[in-house]
Amino acid sequence: MSSRAAAARARRWVVKIGSSLLTADGKGLDLATLAVWVDQMADRVGQGGELLIVSSGAVAEGMSRMGWSKRPKSLHELQAAAAIGQMGLVRAWESCFQQRGLHTAQVLLTHDDLTDRRRYLNARSTLLTLLGLGVVPVINENDAVANEELRFGDNDTLAALVANLVDADLLILMTDQSGLFDSDPRSNPGARLIGEARADDPLLDEVAGDSVSGLGRGGMVTKVRAARLAARSGTATLIAGGREPAVLTRVAAAESLGTLILPGQEPEAARKRWLAGHLQVRGRLVLDAGAVRVLRESGKSLLPVGVGAVEGDFSRGEVVSCIDENGREVARGLVNYSSDETRRILRLPSYRIGEVLGYVDEEELIHRDNLVLA
Repeated sequence: MSSRAAAARARRWVVKIGSSLLTADGKGLDLATLAVWVDQMADRVGQGGELLIVSSGAVAEGMSRMGWSKRPKSLHELQAAAAIGQMGLVRAWESCFQQRGLHTAQVLLTHDDLTDRRRYLNARSTLLTLLGLGVVPVINENDAVANEELRFGDNDTLAALVANLVDADLLILMTDQSGLFDSDPRSNPGARLIGEARADDPLLDEVAGDSVSGLGRGGMVTKVRAARLAARSGTATLIAGGREPAVLTRVAAAESLGTLILPGQEPEAARKRWLAGHLQVRGRLVLDAGAVRVLRESGKSLLPVGVGAVEGDFSRGEVVSCIDENGREVARGLVNYSSDETRRILRLPSYRIGEVLGYVDEEELIHRDNLVLA
């Protein structure tokens, strides 16, 4: 199967749309074009696909509403513009999807949400639940409250982190250019589109340039960085022109559009390596022989019934080591319950979690997607 065909068959897409596209180069939200994209997205969902949107445009829409011609440099003015523009942005997405019979949900994230383990798991659980309900999440950075040192820096990076978070198959970065070229097409009419590349190709650094629209914070350089970040968990990235006719429909049909950046490694193995690089152990779980066998031979999640003892103190979302009864490490992973909660539910079947704790966050103590074998 070709790389394009594999991308077209990808079930879970994260689609990021830049400010200049959403606001007609700063003139205000382009509702007609947005509705065209929504029609294509709704068709994708109707065919069984899952879709998350990372939407720029809040600051640009706020600027338009306030009559500002230049992007503010003051953090507080940027936050105010984002708060003003977010109202129109969310209403526009909701209205368009409602016309296709689909619900949307607004999710605002900060850098802390994806670096703090507990909040990471909460965000992941929320987004996966929304997808399971057939709802289209519309995600943006929480610009109105994010501190300068906590900002993602651009929504390309945010989109890549979301792709990591939900194990996306394909990240689509829609931009005002047709893709990544071997030289600047604005000054060189002979510039050639790079149809496909690997994320680790050093050529990408040489040909990426900065944003010139003045509306967003990203350029091709941020898109290359985002593609490499997404590649850490095995997600392919497509950089495509958002003004191309029926762009998403054509992607789904495996048409050769834009620049496809391949991760060069299988998604499952890549995600395990990504997780392994972030693991700092906070406690230990002692597993019985049956649980050890299930983890090693079947690749399943760890359930409370297989845990005989808990060592140390940890919170939901922190990393724990799973050891056998002889003290040998079997695996590490992000735990769904605190040490106190785990002590209360160990050796119990999952259906009793709600009975004992009064609530259920997850049926698994550690989900297999968040577990790395030693």
